[in-house]
Amino acid sequence: MEEERQGYELTPAEEINARTKALQMKMDEQGLDLVLILQNVDLFYFTGTVQRGYLCIPARGEPLFFVQKYYERAIAESPVQCVKAKGITTLPGLLREYGMGGKRIGLELDVIPVTSFYRLQDILAGWEIVDISEEIKELRGIKSAFELRQIKHAGAIIDKVFAAARHQIREGMTELALDGFLVSVGRAAGHQGFLRMRGLNQEMMNIFVLSGASACVTSFGDTPLCGHGATPAIAQGSSGKRIMRNEPIVIDYGGGYNGYVTDETRTFVVGRLDDRLMRAHGVARAIIAEVGSSARAGELTTSIYERAAAMAGAEGLGPHFMGHGEGQVTFVGHGIGLEINERPIIGRGGAKSLQAGMVFAFEPKFVFPGQGAVGIEVDYIVREDGLERITQFPLDLVSL
Repeated sequence: MEEERQGYELTPAEEINARTKALQMKMDEQGLDLVLILQNVDLFYFTGTVQRGYLCIPARGEPLFFVQKYYERAIAESPVQCVKAKGITTLPGLLREYGMGGKRIGLELDVIPVTSFYRLQDILAGWEIVDISEEIKELRGIKSAFELRQIKHAGAIIDKVFAAARHQIREGMTELALDGFLVSVGRAAGHQGFLRMRGLNQEMMNIFVLSGASACVTSFGDTPLCGHGATPAIAQGSSGKRIMRNEPIVIDYGGGYNGYVTDETRTFVVGRLDDRLMRAHGVARAIIAEVGSSARAGELTTSIYERAAAMAGAEGLGPHFMGHGEGQVTFVGHGIGLEINERPIIGRGGAKSLQAGMVFAFEPKFVFPGQGAVGIEVDYIVREDGLERITQFPLDLVSL
């Protein structure tokens, strides 16, 4: 098959059908007659392709993907019925032609730009527009066996990158030099090239190499570690700083395969860390051991966060847990899948229960201003009876 020669799997028809039927059940609950999907990631989830167009899912019957560009590739990649179409202004006529009527239509209002929304209001005159984004995110939070296979493949890329880092890190090399080498390792192993995040101005490098005080630099991102970056235009990630002996080197790397992402962190050092940093890394390791052995489907996400924060506080590390000062965040884990900020959020607010099939990155980290950061991030699949690790690379501090 062509996809095997290219090194990836096309999304099976039964997978797409199951997702469509699950959304149609939620549409029934909301009294929706139609859902219109426009965002690339959601298009991929419900069609198996990201070719330009607009997907219409009726409350009853089969979806139609109206493709603007590129039709031949869309029909090769997607099991959904594809129709050649022009711009979105032709949608009302297409709906009439294919018998897709109704009064209430769902849109992804969390990601559609306001100008596009106003335009759609005019195009869909007579329809009541309802936000369907929460229902879509709930569906995407539970992964199928097919999705877990893609995520595990992305995890295998992480294992190769961390193994390569162990042999490549040298005193005096720049963060960017190490970053570039590790990116090449990941790409050679099949990394898709970038990560996706949902939301306005949500941007993420697929690798951060942060050494010493670089890891203490705060920035706009909702993450405990940001870094200088190569330029203020990006304001995150690796910089031209040189790696020094006896300082922590945090490598936060996101694998990516066939649309699906993973996200893990390890701490390295050339020489030896001082006792405070060593102790903090040990606490991070203990937090992961506790949560990894006790969390399971049904547990509240807030409970996991509170246990982790309490363990940090009991060691006098509360002010350094998940950032420091203005850079401190109120979560210790996040869902991963087609985007790097999916359900569940393991944080202080919005209590939700873990469900079997969820996948999340758990990342206890500690930041010490002027000195550096240490921490671990590990990805888990939620099972009924516990958590399953995705990667194999050890969680311990790597001393070189």
